[in-house]
Amino acid sequence: MHSRRNFLQQIAATAMVLPFMSLPGWAVTRRPKEGKVLRVALMGLGSYANRVADAMKSCTKAKLVGVISGTPSKITDWQQRFDIPAANCYNYSNFDRIRDNPDIDVVYITTPNALHHGQTLRVAAAGKHVICEKPMALNAHEGADMIAACKKANVQLLVGYRMHFEPKTLEIIRMRNSGEFGKILFFQGQCGFRIGDPTQWRLNKELAGGGSLMDIGIYAINGARYMTGEEPLWVTAQETKTDPIKFNAGVDETIQFQLGFPSGAVASCLSTYNMNNLDRFFLNGEKGFAELQPSTGYGPIKGRTFKGELTQPHMTHQTVQMDEMADILLAGKQPLVAVNGEEALKDLKIIDAIYQAVKTGKKVNLA
Repeated sequence: MHSRRNFLQQIAATAMVLPFMSLPGWAVTRRPKEGKVLRVALMGLGSYANRVADAMKSCTKAKLVGVISGTPSKITDWQQRFDIPAANCYNYSNFDRIRDNPDIDVVYITTPNALHHGQTLRVAAAGKHVICEKPMALNAHEGADMIAACKKANVQLLVGYRMHFEPKTLEIIRMRNSGEFGKILFFQGQCGFRIGDPTQWRLNKELAGGGSLMDIGIYAINGARYMTGEEPLWVTAQETKTDPIKFNAGVDETIQFQLGFPSGAVASCLSTYNMNNLDRFFLNGEKGFAELQPSTGYGPIKGRTFKGELTQPHMTHQTVQMDEMADILLAGKQPLVAVNGEEALKDLKIIDAIYQAVKTGKKVNLA
């Protein structure tokens, strides 16, 4: 594990020094030709990449065509499992060569959080679109840098917000937009689980950038925004740590945080690595309510409103996400809830503010 951490940290360090290329414009706002699919390379072949790859077997608009990994045995295995040609296989040292590969449109980055920034800069410099897992970066400064790099390279930056395409979630947003809940008063987001292996990268400050807030709490942050339809003005937060050995300095175990919105609505949220059975969103308005439980897991999502049970069919989140992202990148489709870098930057600014509120014990203004 120690050698793997060193290896990943070396990747992050070397990723920062590569220059940008001058690239021609991309026709990303035109309708794709009949039958055109988004050709995807996955970077970082861990458990979530496997989930995405399996889900993409059912996609009609996106196809897995390439891989990037620091482990040769994984590349060999993926070649066999997903029929990936050798010409589309890269490691962390040579993946800049994708600039010369016309058979890859986008790279989906699923590596540890600390690597997202440098790897995004390199992919953008190679002239490929980027899909980055959340959190997009370790902080808002890195996130803004990633957005600027992709704009400079004239490529698009999307973030893996799969819940933005989930049918029951979208139905609640539709109901809110149509005024069925009336004035929104309150949101509650509870996100957490008891984390296992104490040596995993999620509990390594240098690779994760934090603890539960970076991994699971971001769902409550993002959910508070898309469920209320507002951007918060202020945040307060409190941290609880019962195991300072497992959750060492800079790795949060449990954080409770509160958000205030322009309309007067408030949010009360919890993020934890020390409690199971926490995956619930609740939205309350003057005329009615909505509840999702589970709210952000891989599914099926279950929910109800004051009008009854939500019955939209379950679809594999990553299948829907990748087909929708194909439409965004190839056809210029605008999703109901944004999934671009600017959307992710808003979450990062709130994360920064939450950590500041924990440190200072004071309300932090976001305006």
